[in-house]
Amino acid sequence: MEQRLSLVTLGVRDLPRAQAFYERLGWARSVRSAVDVAFFQAGGMVISLWSRRSLAADAGVPEAGSGFAGIVLSHNVRSQGEVDAVLAEAIAAGATPLHPAREQDWGGYSGHFADPEGVIWEIAWNPGFPIAEDGSIRLPD
Repeated sequence: MEQRLSLVTLGVRDLPRAQAFYERLGWARSVRSAVDVAFFQAGGMVISLWSRRSLAADAGVPEAGSGFAGIVLSHNVRSQGEVDAVLAEAIAAGATPLHPAREQDWGGYSGHFADPEGVIWEIAWNPGFPIAEDGSIRLPD
C-alpha cells in the first residue's frame, strides 16, 4: 500500500447543514452532480460529506456511536496569527469553539473547534512543518 491518504469522508446526520457550514468557510463544492454526498477538494486530497447512516451501512458497521471518535482533522496554517483568524472564521460560520489557540509544548500554536456535526478540527501553526505554496506539507526526515 502506498503511503497516501486520498479522501476523508465524514458521516453526518444533517447533510444540508454540514454542507452549508463548509461552504460558509469558503470551501467550494465539487462534483455538484453527485446526489446525497458533497465533495470538497482540499489540497491534494478530498473531504466528502455523506449521511452517517449510509456511510455505516457501506462499511458494514452499526450507525450508533457518540462521543469522541478518536480522530481530529488538522488544518495547518503559515503563521501564528492565521490560527486566530481561521478559528474566528470557523466560529462565525457556526463552529463550536473547543479551546482558544495557545502555545503548545511542541513549539507551535493551535486551537480547536467542532463543526456542526461534532467533528473536531485543529487549526495549527507548526514552525517545523512549513507549508509549500500549493498548501502541501513535506515532513522533515
